[in-house]
Amino acid sequence: MHNAYSDALDTVLRDCCTPAAVRAVERGDDHQPLWQALQDSGFADCLLPEDAGGAGLPLDELAPVLFTLGRHAVPLPLGQTLFARALLHAAGLAVPPEPIALASFDSGADTAPVPGGAQAAWFLVQEDTRCVLLPRAQAQASATGVHADLAVSLPRPARDGLPAFTLPAGALRQTGACLHAAQLAGAMSHVFEMTLQYANDRQQFGRAIGKFQAIQHQISIMAEHVTAARMAAQIACAAGGWRPDPLRAAIGKLNASEAVTPVAAIAHAVHGAIGITEEYDLQLYTRRLHAW
Repeated sequence: MHNAYSDALDTVLRDCCTPAAVRAVERGDDHQPLWQALQDSGFADCLLPEDAGGAGLPLDELAPVLFTLGRHAVPLPLGQTLFARALLHAAGLAVPPEPIALASFDSGADTAPVPGGAQAAWFLVQEDTRCVLLPRAQAQASATGVHADLAVSLPRPARDGLPAFTLPAGALRQTGACLHAAQLAGAMSHVFEMTLQYANDRQQFGRAIGKFQAIQHQISIMAEHVTAARMAAQIACAAGGWRPDPLRAAIGKLNASEAVTPVAAIAHAVHGAIGITEEYDLQLYTRRLHAW
């Protein structure tokens, strides 16, 4: 999954979103330099129409961009922000320059989990058909308590005094399913490449462990799941415009999510003890697989 847009983003992320930079954001260090680099790259506006300074990408052309975000374990909600900006622009509301996370409240729920919300300056929140843009200062978001988790728990906001517009019920949830399906596929692709490289490099009993039939069998199973996840992401992002199709988003997210457990398990099994250490980069990706 790549095109000219994803290739350009990959170049940006190789420079500014290194594993060291990801770890720094997870520690709570200043994320503004990384966000500024992403903002300057223009990708946060790629769903906006051309007359609004964007690229006007359809969803199928955006899919490789989201895939690339997953490949680099980007610790900021850029994927959510670009959808939020497009929705706000379509509703005629001002678009803030800071990162935006998406939140959907189930009927009767007092809180909502928000992936990537730890570094968000704004939350685009949907309850039934009503959407509001909530500044972080009013959000009262709290950490989940999971190690280095970038998700937050968001209490239901007050309904008054916030810019509001209407979306079909479930629209933000469908958007989140679509973008996370693509990011899952990207992260799994990188995990597979790391595992394959490690199997070829790690020597045991005088030869690379990747030469052993048992390891080859595990890696072949992993390759099947990674390929299936990529196809699932393409299904999730198959739509006529830039808004996800509800059924395709659901099918894509379900199948991408089902690949997570075997892919992560096999990756850690092949890597052995080093794969569970904090110093090794594998956990940056497998933690995101389970979180997404």
